Amino acid sequence: MKDLDFKADKAIAKDFLSNFADANGEAKYTNVLQEVANRKVRAVEIELEDIVDYKDLDEEFLRRVTENTRRYIGIFAEAIDELMPEPTEPFPDDDHDILLTQRSEDRRDNVDGVDPLQKMPSEIKRYFEVYIRASSKGRPFTIREVKASYIGQLVRTSGIITRCSDVKPLMQVAVYTCEDCGFEIYQEVTARVFMPLLECPSKKCTINKTKGNLILQLRASKFLKFQEAKIQELAEHVPKGHIPRTMTIHLRGELTRKVAPGDVVELSGIFLPIPYTGFRAMRAGLVADTYLEAMSVSHFKKKYEDYELKEAEEEQIARLAEDGDLYNKLARSLAPEIFGHEDIKKALLLLLVGAPHRKLKDGMKIRGDLHICLMGDPGVAKSQLLKHIINVAPRGVYTTGKGSSGVGLTAAVQRDPVTNEMVLEGGALVLADMGICAIDEFDKMDESDRTAIHEVMEQQTVSIAKAGITTSLNARTAVLAAANPAWGRYDLRRTPAENINLPPALLSRFDLLWLILDRADMDNDLEMARHVVYVHQNRESPALGFTPLEPSILRAYISAARRVENFAKHSAHISCISKAPDSLNLSPRVMWMRHSAARTNRMSVIYSDALNWISRKGYSEAQLKECLEEYASLNVWQIHPQTFDIRFIDA
Repeated sequence: MKDLDFKADKAIAKDFLSNFADANGEAKYTNVLQEVANRKVRAVEIELEDIVDYKDLDEEFLRRVTENTRRYIGIFAEAIDELMPEPTEPFPDDDHDILLTQRSEDRRDNVDGVDPLQKMPSEIKRYFEVYIRASSKGRPFTIREVKASYIGQLVRTSGIITRCSDVKPLMQVAVYTCEDCGFEIYQEVTARVFMPLLECPSKKCTINKTKGNLILQLRASKFLKFQEAKIQELAEHVPKGHIPRTMTIHLRGELTRKVAPGDVVELSGIFLPIPYTGFRAMRAGLVADTYLEAMSVSHFKKKYEDYELKEAEEEQIARLAEDGDLYNKLARSLAPEIFGHEDIKKALLLLLVGAPHRKLKDGMKIRGDLHICLMGDPGVAKSQLLKHIINVAPRGVYTTGKGSSGVGLTAAVQRDPVTNEMVLEGGALVLADMGICAIDEFDKMDESDRTAIHEVMEQQTVSIAKAGITTSLNARTAVLAAANPAWGRYDLRRTPAENINLPPALLSRFDLLWLILDRADMDNDLEMARHVVYVHQNRESPALGFTPLEPSILRAYISAARRVENFAKHSAHISCISKAPDSLNLSPRVMWMRHSAARTNRMSVIYSDALNWISRKGYSEAQLKECLEEYASLNVWQIHPQTFDIRFIDA
């Protein structure tokens, strides 16, 4: 193996950063460096795919970057230091800039040019952070496939985040001031722990034979945001008879606060060893722990507010919006392999879309999330519907009644293994914040555990008063529960209240309760059997008359729908309910129109009567006209072009 020439590699890195052009012919990294100089961004992300595509680079350089990534991050950072352009836009000076200016003025007096510790490290001058992103081609490694042979290399793995620490400052450069000679001493910190300097190493203190007392200057030192997370293997990656493996992830700088417990993510990073410290080091001996130094984080399912629509998705959504049968197509695209249940799928679509949360002037909050309970006989695909909804939703947690306790659903107080402090560990309902929590076998839960859900379903918070910790956690989640009747199957000889074995206080918190009965019907059962056999033979649903939408397209469409302004979103939500079966109830604005027509035994309502009625309720004429146009477009009623009288299509 020939000797590595890092100076030559630095020249290659400079050439790549200066001359690489993207598909549009623009200098990609030159533009990024200009934004860094203007203090708009801090992260410089170098993609391995760009290095592969660059014509003047050989495969050996790519191999060296992949197998010795940490060293080459420093090489790229040095290249960026030399290529950094002058800022083109003014920006306010922060403490970092003022300290650098002061140091540059004091260097002439303070530096005696002997001790390297007195030389200002380049790390303290940098405003940017360098990350090398692994190629997205190919399958990512599972956690158990990342072995010792990958130490020091750039690897890509996937899993679910199970634990996240708080973001804390990590010292990168320690700065000391000598009390005797006044010199400034720098110490670069490359590990989690370091030994502070105790004596001044300057030439003046050495000649005078004085052990200058060094004072650590926290204001002048450089700190980096640091967060530790645990990632666990996905269930489909675990071999039979094994338990899921976990790996420690270190997130620094701009990558912090990118993940939360419950997120399914794909990470690229450097696989590195870390020695044990303290008493654990004495027991471990030569054995070291391993961790992944994260370089990039990408979510498999992004949150609705973080979802960036691609051009192809925007075109498809525009085509869907013009479809007159959109509501039915969206609903039938949910679990198309499951036979029937069309009304239930429409309700589940409403659950995914949700409604805006309302906050009143006096601080009172009104939830916008729907809670649905599927109560039915065994074998009617309740659990399959729950799992499919969790698959479609960007953030969802699935749990079962017997396998969940009250603490596991809400929050538990545990001792943190790193800091040894008492910390709160969020349960399923807290992890599903701004998402959906699916609880299967709801009727099998213990009564004491089920009471923990009451506050979450109405107030959407979890209040904790344990071990000296008194707080309230957000649990803005939609609850989707599945349960069996009291005697396993629904007994038609008994009343619904006797069959539904849930307490009234909990039952009242569900917005929709579906009773799904498995009735014996020869024709229906034969059709269902054909459907099931077709799905088993062809591994897809029978023809629906249209191509079912993929879960990714459903997420994109729901994301676009939720971005509409609150009033329009509220109207869209009402319009969906108005199209749904009568059991879902029509919106209040439609109900008073229907009641008015019913009282007079007429199929029409005079415009002046409607205006008087809504004026007494505090609405304006403009709001009335907007409502009339909205429901006329839904074919609820027709409006006379001259008198604006309202005629019901189905009075």
